[in-house]
Amino acid sequence: MKKHSRSSNSPGFPRISEAELLVMRVLWSKSTATANEVVEVVASRMGWKPRTVQTLLRRLVDKKAARFEKRGREYVFHPIVDEGDYTHRASLHFLDRFFGGSVAPFLACFLEREKLKPEDIAE
Repeated sequence: MKKHSRSSNSPGFPRISEAELLVMRVLWSKSTATANEVVEVVASRMGWKPRTVQTLLRRLVDKKAARFEKRGREYVFHPIVDEGDYTHRASLHFLDRFFGGSVAPFLACFLEREKLKPEDIAE
């Protein structure tokens, strides 16, 4: 299998923390969301204070993973980083980090330890 060498650390690709990823998932699912909408979703799931979620939104803007526009008194956020692109780059980074960029050792390790249902195999 082909060995990959591109990682999520490449120029122009923001490093997104686990907490920031929760916020990005809200933005990806809604495509646009006000700060209050993001706070409502993330704070209810995680029990975080609104200020924490607002800080994460600011960090994502600083990292150029998201952008905002002001509409009246509200801030409306949009993802800049595409979810599919992010998932692909993060997957490549995982392969690089743990399996030297090779898919075959990853699959072997996974299949040795996991039981696949017939529908998983078909998929």
